[in-house]
Amino acid sequence: MTDVAAGYPELPETACDTWIRRVVGAIDSFTKMTGWAIAWLILPMVGCLVVEVIGRYFFNKPTVWAYDMTFMLYGSFFMLGSAFTLMKKSHIRTDLFYDQWSVRTQGKVDIVCYLLLYFPALILFLTVSWDYFLTSFLRNERIVTSPWMPIVWPFKLTMPLATALLLIQGVSELLKSGYAARRGKWL
Repeated sequence: MTDVAAGYPELPETACDTWIRRVVGAIDSFTKMTGWAIAWLILPMVGCLVVEVIGRYFFNKPTVWAYDMTFMLYGSFFMLGSAFTLMKKSHIRTDLFYDQWSVRTQGKVDIVCYLLLYFPALILFLTVSWDYFLTSFLRNERIVTSPWMPIVWPFKLTMPLATALLLIQGVSELLKSGYAARRGKWL
């Protein structure tokens, strides 16, 4: 139930509201597009598993690369899809108190949490993960415990990339929270 439905008067639409709607719409569209593109990573992962199962159980010839590829693709799939998950409000949340609050209070709490917890943590993680990736890239790091020794930097690139996608979607969520805090309804 929105605060407007609960008896609060609805404020007239302003130029700021229109701007927020446009920015949120653009960011959410971008996140949907990247989310659907990332979802296609499931196909190469399943392909690796199928090749491994067929090789191992039908020809008694297990592969040396399928486990590593499945591990890296699943990790990439999981991390890169996190911004889409945020947009769909599918991340774990403690709703014990949150659901009992008015939309305005939910928006205000979300603003505080995004500004004090979400953005600082992700900016720090972006910095650390970028250095982690760059070191791996410059050294052409490989998995030395694997017989085929695959390069690691593409997998490590998913960490700063996923963080950047989360930061972009976080801007949309922050704007939605501000809208809710001001107008008493969610975009």
